[in-house]
Amino acid sequence: MSRTSRSFRIAATAAVAALGLLATACGGDDGSADAASDGKPVTIDYWSWTLGAKSTVEAFNKTHKDIRVKFTEIPSSTDGYSKLANAVKAGNAPDVATIEYQMVPEFASQGNLIDLTKYAGETVKSKFPKPLQDLVTFGGRTWTVPYDAAPQLYYYRTDLFKKYGIEVPKTWDEFKTAAEKVKKKDKNVRLASMPKSDPALLAALSWQAGGKWFATEGDAWKPGVDDAATKKVTAYWDGLVKDGLVQSFTGYSPEETKARASGKTLSFLGASWSAGGMKTAMPDLKGKWAAAPMPNWGTAASGNYGGTSYGVLKGSNHAEAAAEFIKWVTTDKAGVEARLADLESPSSALPANPEMRAVAAAKFDTSYLNGSQDLYKLASEQVDTIVPGWTWGPDQMDVYTAIQDEAAKSGFTAGVEAGQQKAESGIKERGLKLAD
Repeated sequence: MSRTSRSFRIAATAAVAALGLLATACGGDDGSADAASDGKPVTIDYWSWTLGAKSTVEAFNKTHKDIRVKFTEIPSSTDGYSKLANAVKAGNAPDVATIEYQMVPEFASQGNLIDLTKYAGETVKSKFPKPLQDLVTFGGRTWTVPYDAAPQLYYYRTDLFKKYGIEVPKTWDEFKTAAEKVKKKDKNVRLASMPKSDPALLAALSWQAGGKWFATEGDAWKPGVDDAATKKVTAYWDGLVKDGLVQSFTGYSPEETKARASGKTLSFLGASWSAGGMKTAMPDLKGKWAAAPMPNWGTAASGNYGGTSYGVLKGSNHAEAAAEFIKWVTTDKAGVEARLADLESPSSALPANPEMRAVAAAKFDTSYLNGSQDLYKLASEQVDTIVPGWTWGPDQMDVYTAIQDEAAKSGFTAGVEAGQQKAESGIKERGLKLAD
């Protein structure tokens, strides 16, 4: 991962002035009132959508006497972040929440997060690779704690690829050729689906292609949501959809899952965290799925598809207790094993802390994938192909919403054009500078 660290560090440092993450950025209290006056355990609320969260909380509560964690499952993506932001405004936000990396700058700059420097700064500095530190640290302050790394992976049905005579595509040209072959052989089957409802996937694909949706010039933001590399990606997928070579199911919908389970969709674009959900959604297909590097544009490359961290939300009076829970979840062997012990929703997320990857690999049941494929080894290798230089913006949730809404109506290219307009207007609306 060393080759990416310098570019991430430069991007993060440049974004500090543009974000305005100075001493007054967070506002409110620092969440330091942890001690329970009646001698009872401190209770903290934890909201998340991540797999394995419930079993993690159960294990923590069994082994910790002074802190109790109450878990609530919330939606992922824009719905979940809207719920969190609204809860902060209403004064009833949870103590701990999972915040994807793309949302950390926005949540921090809007004052939704407590500065965790004194509670978790040393943990982040000592336990996580520099590129991941830079995704959660701005202006010398630690805002969240890394949970996982999420390089893209390509999942495919080994039995059906053999049936249709398809080789695993290494490039996007090969992917298109394979899609054409599948459609020609069976008009009811497609190689893959490209959802119009998943702007995070589109961002990862744009990242892989060399796109840079946000950059900074001094203390000003320069959005490039519709830059040339991104337009290459959107034109490619618009073309596949127009030609009927791929489906376009709503992401994570029952319809999408049914198509995969029934063999109507032969492969999909995901990340290491995707494997856990496959085991529960398609248990009868054990051994028939495999993972591979994501097809590329000619050179091995990946974008980060999601990736999550833990933050403490404004209004919490228990930041110290929350930080103890977060440290246990992210850097303690027992925490990683507990996450993977959930048989109903096992997590295959690649730990951000490299020391925990061997723990996860030993605990996660890999027999589902192609006869015990080493998923964690593959994902760890792909971390080193993540293209450096990507910066997330200060109004990412609104940009995602704009892309999703317009893509549903007019396609991916129109979606990123709408996203660019929203990026520009959102920066101004937040009182931040927009580069000329």
